[in-house]
Amino acid sequence: MTPIIKAVRGTRDFYPRQMAFRNWLYGHIRAISEKYGYQEWEAPILETLDLYAAKSGEELVQEQAFVFEDRGGALVALRPELTPSLARMVAQRAQQLPRPIRWWSFGPFWRYERPQKGRVREFFQWNLDLLGSQSVSADAEVASVSAELLMALGLTPEQVVFRVNSRSFMEYCLAEIGLSDIASGAVFGLIDRIDKLSEEKWAANGAAIGLADKQLVMLRELLLDRERWRQSEDLCTFFKAVEALGMRKWFEFDARVVRGLDYYTGVVFEARDRDAKYRAILGGGRYDKLVADVGGESIPATGFAMGDVVVGLVSEEAGLIPDLSGCNTQILVTLFAEEFTEQSMLLARDLRAANLAVEVFPDAVKLQKQLRYADRQGIPLAVVLGPDELDSDEVSVKHLQSGAQHRVSRAGLVAGVLSLLDGESSS
Repeated sequence: MTPIIKAVRGTRDFYPRQMAFRNWLYGHIRAISEKYGYQEWEAPILETLDLYAAKSGEELVQEQAFVFEDRGGALVALRPELTPSLARMVAQRAQQLPRPIRWWSFGPFWRYERPQKGRVREFFQWNLDLLGSQSVSADAEVASVSAELLMALGLTPEQVVFRVNSRSFMEYCLAEIGLSDIASGAVFGLIDRIDKLSEEKWAANGAAIGLADKQLVMLRELLLDRERWRQSEDLCTFFKAVEALGMRKWFEFDARVVRGLDYYTGVVFEARDRDAKYRAILGGGRYDKLVADVGGESIPATGFAMGDVVVGLVSEEAGLIPDLSGCNTQILVTLFAEEFTEQSMLLARDLRAANLAVEVFPDAVKLQKQLRYADRQGIPLAVVLGPDELDSDEVSVKHLQSGAQHRVSRAGLVAGVLSLLDGESSS
């Protein structure tokens, strides 16, 4: 027997039930995004490597991006993130786009990471960005949009927390404790790893970038100070704004949050489950220089990204994902015998003309087998057309859940099934 070829490591097969979850999540994302006035957009899945180099961070480009040489010899990458593509597209048409620009997208991304629970190599991601405003209120708006999505899924601030900081404020704090002579990117990289490394390894990494023991102690004290945000005008404004938007209970200050990508310039945030079982659910912040970095004019910007994997795990653990079968069929038209094929197809055509989702069973097997198929798929109604029904110009409609069966005239079939489906939805 030929062995079954396996899927590429780190990718996922989306059977109908898994696809139903993805569409369920996408539906919530679309509704929340449009509620705040954001417009859907998309970018290519392939970009030149130059777009990410020196903009997204060395780790993302050199260790996580899927990079290959095309037939023309150019280095291209499967997109590991979307913000550089957004900056490129805005830079190309900066003068034609009304500002502020409010855009959102949901599509596939790839990162060469070690697959484990909550981490895959191919994933879907929601991106939402607001460009053209320097106001911290814009940061608060995009963060609140992400919180409202989690709320729409049924999650609560008791289950998820948004941790907030400011990169610019942290640069001021680092200078205050005498770390301004050390490249801020290196220190931010160290801060970003404080929860990922043991205390000894974290200290060793700090020493490797030039921090003395005393400076490491001062840095650790800074990162544990939960009230330091009150010294930041931007953070004070942010917390007032999310309060005005009705979302303050989701947000807390945490100096350890600086986000790993190099292009962030101001307020940054990430959402995590309170029990810290998983990676960040989502994260983002302000990136005022990125559009200029890809050759455009200087346009302030803020936004976030949320992958579908962790939010799915957190929602599943909380029991919030509905029973999604993946089957949207409302009616199965059975096939009594081969000679009834044309009549069954005509019935299905009439029902579809009433905007009903209808399947015709393709083979004239035992009726019980056809009804069992409908029951397993979660199809609520089955239509039977046999010799008796054909002689009386009627059709039998069987309600699968209750087992009740009704005879209706051919002319009254659409009205009859609509009445039964209405009863199904109201029960």
